[in-house]
Amino acid sequence: MSALRVTILVLDACGIGASPDAVAYGDTAAATLAHVALAGGGLNMPHAEKLGLGRTCDIMGIRPIDPSRGSYGRLTPQSPGKDSTTGHWELAGLVLDRAFPLFPDGFPAELVKEFEQAAGVSVIGNAAASGTEIIARLGEEHLRTGKLILYTSADSVFQLAAHESICSVPRLYEICGIARDLLQEKYAVARVIARPFTGQPGSFVRTPARRDYSLRPSGETILDTAESAGIRVMSIGKIYDLFAGRGISTAIKAANNDEVMASLIQALESDTEHRLIFANCVDFDMLWGHRNDPFGFARALEEFDVRLGNLLSVMQENDLLILTADHGCDPTITSSTDHTREYAPLLVCGPQIKAGLNLGTRSGFADVAATVADALGMPRPAAGESFWTDIRPEDPAQ
Repeated sequence: MSALRVTILVLDACGIGASPDAVAYGDTAAATLAHVALAGGGLNMPHAEKLGLGRTCDIMGIRPIDPSRGSYGRLTPQSPGKDSTTGHWELAGLVLDRAFPLFPDGFPAELVKEFEQAAGVSVIGNAAASGTEIIARLGEEHLRTGKLILYTSADSVFQLAAHESICSVPRLYEICGIARDLLQEKYAVARVIARPFTGQPGSFVRTPARRDYSLRPSGETILDTAESAGIRVMSIGKIYDLFAGRGISTAIKAANNDEVMASLIQALESDTEHRLIFANCVDFDMLWGHRNDPFGFARALEEFDVRLGNLLSVMQENDLLILTADHGCDPTITSSTDHTREYAPLLVCGPQIKAGLNLGTRSGFADVAATVADALGMPRPAAGESFWTDIRPEDPAQ
């Protein structure tokens, strides 16, 4: 077998049940995939089913295949918090010792004033809110006054929404860059997010031109380790933004799940330069989880499964695929539109990788990073327990 190539594919927000510490987050009732399946009368995901998804938790419509084509388990979050940055950093081997700051009552007046002066803008809003709701509520005032809409959520985010006719996308990006430079130390939110939108009052629509400005990782991740080892890393989707570009050789932007999967399939078919590929399918979170739409979520999962079948069909002999999530976002909890603290599914497969193994309940997301490091012959991160010896090919030389 030629040198191994590893793909980490994150299904954003596809948690599989409340984690042991979910009570601290008010999320003991969360079970994203199970509840989405129940709401839709069952899921039809034959490819994920064959990999062992039905053995990670009870999901209506998905049988617990035995033996499965992949090995399976679940990951327990260790880092405090339940946002995308926290989850992805932990998957890459960086466990946080404290959560990113939250601002459930909006940002302090002195901080907002400093931002307005630095960016040369004025804002309205400054509250924790759903993005679609606050745009609908304040969009008309924004059009009338030219003031940007500032909001946050239960996550550590500083979000700026602007109609493209009032503030061009490049200008909004520039403003968000100023905010990112300002939001450090005690105000070091995980992400500043540009949220362009278009349309008319009553029918505003957010565009795919969203951009995230993350903090630079506070420690080393496997992306940094790969870069030091001369291993090229490809990111697809919002991965580049979540890691502030650090350790990434080639970044492929993608507006939705279909574009992510098309780029990933193309990479597995024809790319020979990158031995680590990190991709994120964001639609589950952005379009369905936060909008409390379990039916759209279910359709998106079934559509993803078709693309997963295409992906599995083009995997090469040297490929290892790790399919997981970063947190939950249970759309059936209608009292909230926020992320939920949940286990993440763990599905692992490849032509030469052992299948049908129960990898159990892992103690942390960082087990993915430790395993990837072993598989690629790199130093392990400080956190995480590798399961590489369980799944590796029979031939020790491989």
